[in-house]
Amino acid sequence: METKSAKIMTALKDDTGLTTAEYAVGTVAVAGLGGVLLKLLTSDSVRDLLWSIISNAFSRFFG
Repeated sequence: METKSAKIMTALKDDTGLTTAEYAVGTVAVAGLGGVLLKLLTSDSVRDLLWSIISNAFSRFFG
């Protein structure tokens, strides 16, 4: 027969549902990073910087 303290220790060691919580934290982190990247990439200064890099790369290859 299992003692009361052994039952408590078994319950504390049970990690059922832990992966669900990890996926939830990961999803929130990725969504936050996506929002930051979206805001960054749609800003005028970053868009101009990317456009100049791409234009220079194409002009070196084709021009």
